[in-house]
Amino acid sequence: MKTTFYKNFAILLFASALTSTAIARPLSTVTDKMAAEQHDQVVELRRWFHQNPELSNREFKTAERITTELEKLGLEVQTKVAHTGVVALLKGAKPGPTVALRADMDALPVTENTGLDFASTAKAEFAGKDVGVMHACGHDSHMAMLLGAAKILTSLKDELHGDVLFIFQPAEEGAPPGEEGGAELMLKEGLFKKYKPDVVFGMHVGLNMKGGRIAVRPGPAMAAVDQFEVFVRGKQTHGARPWGGIDPIVISSQIILGLQTIASRQINVTKQPSIITVGKINGGVRHNIIPDLVELWGTIRTFDLDMRKDIHTRIAKTAKAIGESAGAEVEVVIQEGYPVTVNDPELTTQMLPTLERIMGDIGVVTPDLVTGAEDFSFFAQEVPGLFLFLGSVPKDVDPKSAPSNHSPFFTIDESIMQTGVRAYVDMTLDYIEQFEQ
Repeated sequence: MKTTFYKNFAILLFASALTSTAIARPLSTVTDKMAAEQHDQVVELRRWFHQNPELSNREFKTAERITTELEKLGLEVQTKVAHTGVVALLKGAKPGPTVALRADMDALPVTENTGLDFASTAKAEFAGKDVGVMHACGHDSHMAMLLGAAKILTSLKDELHGDVLFIFQPAEEGAPPGEEGGAELMLKEGLFKKYKPDVVFGMHVGLNMKGGRIAVRPGPAMAAVDQFEVFVRGKQTHGARPWGGIDPIVISSQIILGLQTIASRQINVTKQPSIITVGKINGGVRHNIIPDLVELWGTIRTFDLDMRKDIHTRIAKTAKAIGESAGAEVEVVIQEGYPVTVNDPELTTQMLPTLERIMGDIGVVTPDLVTGAEDFSFFAQEVPGLFLFLGSVPKDVDPKSAPSNHSPFFTIDESIMQTGVRAYVDMTLDYIEQFEQ
């Protein structure tokens, strides 16, 4: 009799726990329907942003439209953050954590060639040239999805146990020369000191995955990016009398090959991969004149802080030693860019059931390391961050042959934005749920 009583009591406790859980999380169970109901509006927003692209630190019309949409929701909006950024805080009715959601705003100096009815015809000046401007990296969809999420979360504010910080960030592709911008400048101006988020979430379309798939990788996910310049100063002479000078072109060739041995022969490749690429060589004016100066420009990609520092040291040492061996003077300038984008392992584990619930039977993909870089990394250095990828390849296109981000042919399957909106909303709701009890 006593055994039966305890069994029944245990069953009641378990049922009570299930009921409490169901009561504690009714919000996340309705977001699929809410995202579907406003999908057309999200598409309209994405197409407006797509037709009105603006370059980094010049997102004036973009900021105005975002501000208008946020003010429609009754949110108090802060503008001109890091030049053109827009920020709004949704105050929940009950105390709890602050979740930051971020979308980037800027377009690229690319002339669109998609043939879409809403293709960009915008022009602007970039590096002293008139160029076409295009949302060739999907930032138009990022903004639209975050605005869609803002609408849903704002409608649920009376049930929220916490606050939500909406961050629309300019200049993710990099500020123009001589200017500051992006996530780093937002933080420098005190964004996270003012609002103090507990976590930050972001996402990116692309990665040449099938539309609607979600991919997330714990730990290092996207590379740190740095750029370097090498100035090789020799001695000008006639091309027919090379012994009369010091040939910086031949020395530069040796430096280029020498730099490749750093990643392939000097760095422990079993720890993390690294890439050193020379993308520009400039030197000489004529076929029969050996010049006195050659400039090399390149990029460095790493996934480990110590390895990043080590490679910087080795690049300078290698280039200078090769130059010295031939009598040339070599100057190496390395400019640090975005740090490694790291997904907090604990936060990733915590949010994985949320993402798996959204994906259902399809499941969540663990992607390879991405050698591209993201300045979301600055936010994730300050608080635990999670940055996921949302597959966006149109249904009738083979992902292997689909145009990649930054291509003039890049486009997305707009239906995937419904999944993106749900991801923003559900991660927010499931994270704050732990504080509801």
